Amino acid sequence: MMEIIRIGTRGSALALQQAEIFRSAFTVFVPDTRTEIVKIKTSGDIRAQEPLDLIGGKGVFVREIEKRLIDGQIDIAVHSLKDMQALLPEGLVIAAYLERNDPRDMLFSAGHQTIYTLDAGAMVGTSSLRRKCQLKQIRPDLEICDIRGNVQTRLDKIGNGVDATILAAAGIKRLGLVSGSPIDVHPMVPSPGQGTIAIQTRAADHGLNDMLAGLDHLETRICSETERTFLATLGEDCTFPVGAYARMVKGRISLHAMMGTLDCSVVRSMHMIGDTTDIGRDLAERLSREVS
Repeated sequence: MMEIIRIGTRGSALALQQAEIFRSAFTVFVPDTRTEIVKIKTSGDIRAQEPLDLIGGKGVFVREIEKRLIDGQIDIAVHSLKDMQALLPEGLVIAAYLERNDPRDMLFSAGHQTIYTLDAGAMVGTSSLRRKCQLKQIRPDLEICDIRGNVQTRLDKIGNGVDATILAAAGIKRLGLVSGSPIDVHPMVPSPGQGTIAIQTRAADHGLNDMLAGLDHLETRICSETERTFLATLGEDCTFPVGAYARMVKGRISLHAMMGTLDCSVVRSMHMIGDTTDIGRDLAERLSREVS
């Protein structure tokens, strides 16, 4: 084992909190291990004011961290699973999935409204095309505008340009911030992997990976890999808004997914139950035929 295990992460408050959640669990599991948190600035952080789809889409918050991992500058990478691309760079693996937190999206507004009680014409800020398309299905009378930034930056925009914004519930809970109004996963299907912390390593680091296996949450792994199979089937260059949420029901995998066109004029959702992660592929193929 290495003398100090270097844990790479983004430098945002949420990313650092997630790294500390992992480090705390890891050092309890392996108490004699020394660790160091290494903050890494990603292109998604550097170009924080630009739309995600114009600067690289999914992966802009992980690529620089993965490069440090491949180059041996860090030993472990801690990611929000929803930020990761469906196909990993050669030589890297997800050694552990920590138990999933709340997968839902959450609405925040000055008056603590729900998605259904916002005034007609209210301005909702989000940079997520997935959220935009589903918002237009739920409340076509709302206005939607782009906003980016970390969690606190987006919360600060409420009453200062927007009436409401939507954030991932898991991030809010991990930061210990005031709760908003959760949106059920059926009208607002989450991003694949939302709510899950992924621990990424080099495949060749067998000793480290064996240690991390003790932190792997099996149900979260099965559901996460079903969602990632869905995403991988659509292809790395898929720019359509998509969502996928899997859960275990009586020993079987229940997968709910959505897909829309870029202009949100067509949005379809489907549900499937199966026994293997292959249902992610099957559901992606069905939705693609519906939307294309």
